[in-house]
Amino acid sequence: MSRIRARLYRPLDRFDLQVDLDVPAAGITALYGPSGSGKTTLLRCLAGLERAAGGGSVQIGDLVWQDDQRGHFVPTHRRALAYVFQDAYLFPHLDVAANLQYGMRRTPRARRHIGMGQAVAWLGLEDLLHRQPQHLSGGERQRVAIARALLTGPQVLLMDEPLSALDARSKDEILGYLEALHRDLTIPMLYVTHAAQEVQRLADRVVYLESGRIRWVKPVSEAAVDRDWPVSGPEDGTAAVVEATLVAYDETDCLAELSFAGGRLLVPRASRPEGERHRLRIPARDVSLALEPPARTSILNVLKSRITDLRPYRAGQVIVALEAGQWPLLAQVTARSATELELTPGMQVYAQIKGVAFVS
Repeated sequence: MSRIRARLYRPLDRFDLQVDLDVPAAGITALYGPSGSGKTTLLRCLAGLERAAGGGSVQIGDLVWQDDQRGHFVPTHRRALAYVFQDAYLFPHLDVAANLQYGMRRTPRARRHIGMGQAVAWLGLEDLLHRQPQHLSGGERQRVAIARALLTGPQVLLMDEPLSALDARSKDEILGYLEALHRDLTIPMLYVTHAAQEVQRLADRVVYLESGRIRWVKPVSEAAVDRDWPVSGPEDGTAAVVEATLVAYDETDCLAELSFAGGRLLVPRASRPEGERHRLRIPARDVSLALEPPARTSILNVLKSRITDLRPYRAGQVIVALEAGQWPLLAQVTARSATELELTPGMQVYAQIKGVAFVS
């Protein structure tokens, strides 16, 4: 498989960025970590917007953009990349259609593997083409910026916290469009964020940065339940991510049955074709534990599981790491419950899952 490889060193004010990146050139790779950890600097170095110190290298598949040992450096405007910033940076004197055409006209015909109509349809811009940027919402402007980036025919799409300036409704809307692009496009994306739920909803893998260093690289399903996954705020990322296949649909009760490595789940959902792959998010707070199979309960999803780890959470709370079959899950219980149930690693329990959310 084609790879994205970069060895970069750049002195910064509070620490030095020193990374050795090697990830597949496929799907979405999230560059994740706290504010000021070096995520944006790494992205800018990959784009050539900032020059790393001597000895650096950047290679995307077969394209070598930087090799300091050979004195080779490709300037940004000659790199087959597209960069989406926090601000859309649309031309205010051009309408949406002209903004899109600007990016396409500057792209050699051989690289135009996405047409105007495709980009407009993917980002839902049909009704916006003749409007000026100043008359667009923040979410609409960002959708135009993403479409314009795709029309440049990039080999890689770099996104620097594209949702950070948007309200919750606009974020959710654009995440839906990004999920569709993830399904339909083969262009690899490097996506900078410090929002755990964005990572869990979009990413295939996570590169976690802290103080200018890559601490670990893991598939999102492993990263989300890892002890080292950072926890912050009331809406943090304490949740398991499950990849599942829709195997049946109950028209009477409007329930989708999904199969994954840990068993089967029933989820309220409008009818969808069987065989579709979906990503589910199971928040730890929506999982409770029982020592015996529960009887006569309203909770539809109960998975036989094994405890792999327990760790303190907030005051009076414990996070219990589980394995259901071959899939990791999390449960959030009170410290008193953990004590009274005598929960220990290796114990068999029954995970009662109250809430399962489709995220793609």
